[in-house]
Amino acid sequence: MSSTMVVTQPQPVMEAQDSQEWGSGICDCTQNTPECCFAFWCLPCFACRTSRKYGECLCLPLLDYLPSLIPAASLAMRVSMRQRYGIRGTLCRDCVCSFFCYPCSWCQMSREMARRNIQVVLISAKQT
Repeated sequence: MSSTMVVTQPQPVMEAQDSQEWGSGICDCTQNTPECCFAFWCLPCFACRTSRKYGECLCLPLLDYLPSLIPAASLAMRVSMRQRYGIRGTLCRDCVCSFFCYPCSWCQMSREMARRNIQVVLISAKQT
């Protein structure tokens, strides 16, 4: 008598959102004041934590501190987030936000992740 184990890998389940816009504006820091204070006082730590929560490398935001005109990691995260959540926007706008509003851009991305609340559903294995 042989038994076969069937295992299903967890699949991410995303909450459906009606809007194709950011859930908050770039300067809506009052929506989550403690996070914005954290970003203001220790931006590298805040950006690394946000990156990790998003599922990227913890140290990814530290690449922004290399000499360049546009912060590459921040820009890449904004573009990725817009694609994942179906948010309308342009690469040009992402560049402007990443360059001129760097801390506010990270706060906006953190608020968006909290708003979208991605959960992972685990399906148990069963024997057949």
